[in-house]
Amino acid sequence: MTGESPRQIRQQLRAQGLHPIEVDGIAQSSPRQGGKARTRVSTAQLALVTRQLATLLRSGIPLEQSLRAIEEQVHGRQLHRVIAAVRSRITEGSPLHKALAEFPGVFPEMYQVMVEAGESSGKLDEVLGHLATYTEQHQNLHRKLGVALIYPALVTLVAVVVVIALMTYVVPEIVRVFEQTGQQLPLLTRAMITSSDFICAWGPTMAIAGVVASLGWCIAMTRPGIRWYRDRLYLLVPGCRYLVTNLQAARLSRALAILTRSGVPLLDALRIGSRMISNLPLREATAKAAVKVREGGRFQRAIAEAGYFPPLLLHMLAAGEDSGELEEMLERAATSQERELESVVATVGAVLEPLIILVMGVVVLLIVLAILMPIFDMNQIVGQ
Repeated sequence: MTGESPRQIRQQLRAQGLHPIEVDGIAQSSPRQGGKARTRVSTAQLALVTRQLATLLRSGIPLEQSLRAIEEQVHGRQLHRVIAAVRSRITEGSPLHKALAEFPGVFPEMYQVMVEAGESSGKLDEVLGHLATYTEQHQNLHRKLGVALIYPALVTLVAVVVVIALMTYVVPEIVRVFEQTGQQLPLLTRAMITSSDFICAWGPTMAIAGVVASLGWCIAMTRPGIRWYRDRLYLLVPGCRYLVTNLQAARLSRALAILTRSGVPLLDALRIGSRMISNLPLREATAKAAVKVREGGRFQRAIAEAGYFPPLLLHMLAAGEDSGELEEMLERAATSQERELESVVATVGAVLEPLIILVMGVVVLLIVLAILMPIFDMNQIVGQ
């Protein structure tokens, strides 16, 4: 259980009809010192808890009792500890947004600001409902993108494994037979034998080098400077630029729509929404747009000057500002961008699947031909 002191834990246990013999602490560091701040839960768990809390509050159940009910039902040790700690802070009189702020790895800044706006306006249940919807939509989008790419990735993996198995186990056995004949082998067969020798000799070294390179890449991506150049490279490749800009535009539009609908001012919403963008050059461009809006510029024009965001979003923003329905237009723009992105990824996946199979078939055909051609030559010599 989570509490500020052993006395508080004893009180909680006695309230449940239990009589503790001994209460000891299991951690000396506080959340602010990095203990629970590093705790992370999945997006699905966060969406479920948010939806449950919104439903309970909408039913008129007090916040502390709602958190107690969720704590009893939640699955997962880490999430259970987080909910218990948040409920403990609420019991002590802390506002919900401050209790959530102690776990930035679980509740991002956008989540905390929206909860604070809901507490200030007295519409916490409504704001939590918006948050649950946003989290669920974010999860569904990433799930659909992942599912669309799983099959091509599996086919590629199988193709690579099959080719490596043929080149390292099948080809060397065939080579022994050819060496005993002493005949001149065809060019395709000699090329296959050379490739097989190279893979057998350098394959383990290349595999180790690949693992080291992957680890180095992961470590390098923790540095903002290197990440910035990588993200900038994404924006220079035409097809990759389209996917990145549409994905980030959908995320920004959805975040701004929910923040402004929850009563957060546009400038604060822009500041928070820019941090929801994972691509660093796009995040900088959005932050600069926020500065221009603060100086009195139009939102649509400030976003357009960044030069990254798709035209559909810009037209929606202009229409929203002119009609006074910016929140509605942001919501529509996010939905449109997400649907377009899903369609493009599905099309790319549908094209990649037969293409990968075709390439795999050609490679296997070349290996089979390289094996059969010397056999045909031997049959012709025997026939003569």
